Amino acid sequence: MKHVRLRAMEPEDLDLLYRIENDSQLWGVGATNVPYSRYLLHEYISNATGDIYTDRQVRLMIENEEGQVVGIADVMNFDPRHLRAELGIVIERAYRRQGYATDAIRQILDYARKVLHLHQLYAFVGCDNHASMELFSKVGFTREEELKDWLYDGKDYHSAIVMQYLLN
Repeated sequence: MKHVRLRAMEPEDLDLLYRIENDSQLWGVGATNVPYSRYLLHEYISNATGDIYTDRQVRLMIENEEGQVVGIADVMNFDPRHLRAELGIVIERAYRRQGYATDAIRQILDYARKVLHLHQLYAFVGCDNHASMELFSKVGFTREEELKDWLYDGKDYHSAIVMQYLLN
């Protein structure tokens, strides 16, 4: 299994963030469906406090053992009252299916339990995204509900599965 290191965003991550946020093939699996300018992403990096209580999210860069950034993980939609948050993860195409996402999610689960003291993490996974369903299942997420027409790719609606991990 690959071992990764999670770290905060740095200004040097702008190019990777720009590539991922502007990859229209990813728009159908998340909340983003418009391109972002370098300026807006630079401002985002500059203004992110890194405090989940302030920003209601934390974005973590995923580095491999060689120090290369291989992806991004988001703990977002943080709800401090109900102690839950949504988890999203993107691994660059060249690094997919090599164990990076598995290790990153396991570390995030540990962080969510020990540092954030969350009760649960959840993810929305497109019904046709079998690789992501397999990934989340592998690390202990359970399939809970199907949400009809939950994701819109600009042309069509697609159903999604809510996957959930109870931390305590």
